[in-house]
Amino acid sequence: MGSALIWLVVGLIFIGAEVLSGDLILLMLAGGALSAGAVSAVLDTPLWVDGVVFAAVSLLLVFTVRPVAKRHMYNRPRLATNTEGLIGQHGVVVAAIDDHSGQVRFGGGVWSARAAHPGDRFAEGESVTILEIDGATAVVWKG
Repeated sequence: MGSALIWLVVGLIFIGAEVLSGDLILLMLAGGALSAGAVSAVLDTPLWVDGVVFAAVSLLLVFTVRPVAKRHMYNRPRLATNTEGLIGQHGVVVAAIDDHSGQVRFGGGVWSARAAHPGDRFAEGESVTILEIDGATAVVWKG
């Protein structure tokens, strides 16, 4: 039972160090240490068997679980926020829109707007799509 307690302490130290590093390797080693401690507590194995269990489980975790965990940590779906979230919305023209001025209602408010292509004009009441946000001006087109 004494070696199981040692493995538990080693596992907790690895977990604490992982909080500081954030690379997930120490967390995988903590999994190996806790597994070795569990085997030692249940089967009362000698220290060398605990070491083999620690090494095997740690390697297994490092090469199987860690890549998947890192992929999920760093490749989260991008969430469009602020003005990026407005692109693609549909609006209704409030004041006639040309190359330089106009207003459109979308997203719960009225925005200043201009046409995306020179020469395009949109009359009041027409439906338009937001192509981009340029400063505080919505760039719209009929789409």
